[in-house]
Amino acid sequence: MNIPPVTSIENALRLYYSHSELGNKEIVQLFGKLSTATIARLKKMAKDEMLRRDMLSYGIYKVNTVVAYTVWGIDVFDLERRRKKLKELAL
Repeated sequence: MNIPPVTSIENALRLYYSHSELGNKEIVQLFGKLSTATIARLKKMAKDEMLRRDMLSYGIYKVNTVVAYTVWGIDVFDLERRRKKLKELAL
């Protein structure tokens, strides 16, 4: 499955550090407007990895943020580096 691009570096970092789990609302904030089927596929990818790691979620319709970012290929350290560089360049 193709993973959509994040809406913004700042938004991706804010969601990562402020939510231990992601639901539909947070996933839409992360990637922008998505179909319910795409959201379900993204969550299934994360849920499958959570099962492999024997992790449970607090909310039945939510996925662990760290696992989700890992499965979706979102590198938080790279985002932080890019954000820092943009600030240095005043962009």
